Amino acid sequence: MTLQFSLGSAAPETVDTPCVVVGVYENGVLTSAAARVNTAAQGAIKQQIESGDISGKAGSTNVLFAPPGLTAKRVLVVGLGVQKSFDGARYQKIHLEAARALARLPIDSAVSYLTEVEVPQHDATWRVRTAALAADHATYRYTATFKPREKSSQPELGTVQFASGEDASIGLDQAKAIAEGVRFARELANLPPNICNPAYIADQATLFAERHEKVSCQVLDHVELEKLGFGSLLAVGRGSANKPKLVVLEYKGGNEEKPYAFVGKGITFDTGGISLKPGPGMEEMKFDMGGAAGVLGAFVAAVKMQLPVNLVCVVPAVENMPDGDSYRPGDVLTSLSGITIEVLNTDAEGRLILCDALTYTAQTFQPRAIIDAATLTGACVIALGKHASGLMTKHDDLADELLAAGEHALDRAWRLPLWDDYQVQLESGFADVANIGGKNAGAITAGCFLARFTEGQRWAHLDIAGTAWDEGRKGLATGRPVSLLAQWLIDRAGSGS
Repeated sequence: MTLQFSLGSAAPETVDTPCVVVGVYENGVLTSAAARVNTAAQGAIKQQIESGDISGKAGSTNVLFAPPGLTAKRVLVVGLGVQKSFDGARYQKIHLEAARALARLPIDSAVSYLTEVEVPQHDATWRVRTAALAADHATYRYTATFKPREKSSQPELGTVQFASGEDASIGLDQAKAIAEGVRFARELANLPPNICNPAYIADQATLFAERHEKVSCQVLDHVELEKLGFGSLLAVGRGSANKPKLVVLEYKGGNEEKPYAFVGKGITFDTGGISLKPGPGMEEMKFDMGGAAGVLGAFVAAVKMQLPVNLVCVVPAVENMPDGDSYRPGDVLTSLSGITIEVLNTDAEGRLILCDALTYTAQTFQPRAIIDAATLTGACVIALGKHASGLMTKHDDLADELLAAGEHALDRAWRLPLWDDYQVQLESGFADVANIGGKNAGAITAGCFLARFTEGQRWAHLDIAGTAWDEGRKGLATGRPVSLLAQWLIDRAGSGS
């Protein structure tokens, strides 16, 4: 079930709903809505605070059932933490925890007053958008048919109304569109690799284009790619029975200006090839197309928002498998750009498909800016963990735009250097460049490799290896960096730059 959102302005003590949601800071400080509910309910919230049942700790939740004096059947009290240090990240956290708590209750709808909580430097539009996206993320369920959900006789949460004293309809509209893009990305990435192969990604992109005006899709198969000279990309896919595809989506929402371009790494499964990965945890390599899922999700969000921009989304979709025809360490490949590449490790394959896709995107569309997203290096996970995506670019203005978009969307990135000093690590005695640069600065040398194929382009690279999915047997795709990229496009549409 997809969560539905709306706006409302009814008083919290009189709203007719299965559950009303209010907030309490630590030290017993009530929000305005909580104070009104407390007064109408004859001090029920204060009594729980005095007894120690409600602590106000950030993200804590308590349910009051059938409190007297209220029309609502329940009150969900959410802890907001210390009031003086309240910020955007904590605001997001409380909405995530509130949605999880609501989803555990036998209710089909709720009204939240947490959107009235003031957040420094953020307006009502941001508060509503962030709340809706957090709720949608927290209540997401994997919906593939081979793991059907158990049918329940209890009601399931389907609608959340957010209270706002100001007009925040733009924020809600943006949230609905971005949430659809995030769900698109998460569903695609969560699918098993025997379903989500290069052809499947191509089919999903084609279906989306057929259903939306101003959107077109072109899919190049391995025969066409060979004719065009995609030597690096095709080498990675040689060992797989699932042939590579290059998926090209175009959205013409602007005038005649050049488009923005997204490029996403689409390794639908990565065994490492001849440089075989260890067996434990290899099942997570179905998420190695997280960059493709992310840029496709951002494309979906842009179309749904009807942004007045032109946008291109290019996805090289390839499976990296060991086989008698697989490419090998020691092979020398000729890329679409003409740059030759010595393969030192077949598990450094993402950059090999991206370099050809970046060359194609630049040559074909002459875009205003290119941003690629890729689950590229374990080194980035070591450097930044699971919280920030790695950002690399030689363009300070583009870095500033993306970092600001990430902060605003709470889908943050951290800039890593892309100095030419690191390029020496990629030197080869047998080709123009080697595909790995050794164990030191692995995320950066991967970015430096891609930089060789984007000379003259306004380009940025997002390494999302740490942020694209949650680890573990039940870990799911996160949908990042859809929110970051969507916000960057919103900003571009607003500034015209």
